[in-house]
Amino acid sequence: MSSELGGSGDQPALDFEDRTYTYAELDRAIDRWILEHGSGASAYDASTLPVPDALICVCAAARRGTAVIVENPDARPDRTVIPPSAFLLVATSGSTGSPRPLARTAASWFDSFPAFTAITGIEATDHVLITGPLHATMHLFGAVHALWRGACVTDDPSRATVVHAVPAVLREVVGKAPKLRTAIVAGTALDEGARAVAEGIEIVEYYGAAELSLVAARRVPEPLRLLDGVDADIRDGLLYVRSPYSVIGVPEWFGVGDLAELGDDDGELTVRGRGESAINVGGTTVIAEDVERILETVDGIAVAAVVGSPHSVLGETVTAVVELDGTAEIGDVRSRVRRMLTKEALPRRWVPIESMPRTASGKVARGRVRDWLA
Repeated sequence: MSSELGGSGDQPALDFEDRTYTYAELDRAIDRWILEHGSGASAYDASTLPVPDALICVCAAARRGTAVIVENPDARPDRTVIPPSAFLLVATSGSTGSPRPLARTAASWFDSFPAFTAITGIEATDHVLITGPLHATMHLFGAVHALWRGACVTDDPSRATVVHAVPAVLREVVGKAPKLRTAIVAGTALDEGARAVAEGIEIVEYYGAAELSLVAARRVPEPLRLLDGVDADIRDGLLYVRSPYSVIGVPEWFGVGDLAELGDDDGELTVRGRGESAINVGGTTVIAEDVERILETVDGIAVAAVVGSPHSVLGETVTAVVELDGTAEIGDVRSRVRRMLTKEALPRRWVPIESMPRTASGKVARGRVRDWLA
């Protein structure tokens, strides 16, 4: 059995889109893929394939030692070259702008799998629920790790024992997944609402980026800690990371623009949000993500996105774009929020929106919100 698969024989490997494969069947499907698509291809492209076929394609690339493209077919980045050592050709999520092309080696993911297994406790007997498209790298990572572990990748919540999800999606999944033991949360910070909905389920939260892969992780409510082998530095309040799991071509120390703090304990990390989401209100720094987390606890608000708006005197003020849940009017929401935020953090402008723009992984597409308001 090749190293990309951790199971064998009649163990269930895929239960997705009404298609099922044992590990023996999946192993044969991978070999067939290589035969049918030619051994001379410079790169496979899984971007437009159904999830089962896409995973077969990715595993075939791993087996052959060739590259595989897994991009959003509706928003492909410009890609001019494929590095010789590339395995995965992916892209950033585009949550703060246009997606950028990325290339990573097989080792930059596979070498992190043992540490990820230790953190999450995923076993070969688990059914791992994937809740978004594979071109969102957190879902691709979760699916490929599950197959490496020998678990079953599924889209059926009723069978899931483990789920990969952003917090907003976790809220929806929990009620449909009676066997759920562990929720693995990433993409955006865990909020109290999602945490409350998942009460009784072990929550593993990790922080990472498409360029860096895993950086830090925790079992809630413990603090985030850097993975072994990953170093961090704070420069002017912004996080820079040195990691063996980075994509090809990034600087030794790479920053994605997140505000963060390193604790006194070795390896403890607190991420405050995007530096570009720091709103300067009359000399007071307001972190957009902090305000969003508070707003999303308010009755009547389903989702919130907070951005800074120019102000002639204060420099910036806070604007809140909110998707209401139908239980309250915007005036009621504003009244409730007044008692919960400082005057600097209190939104001066409120913009109701019917449906919040999101990335493929489920994160709020802040760049699109900002462009829409401009």
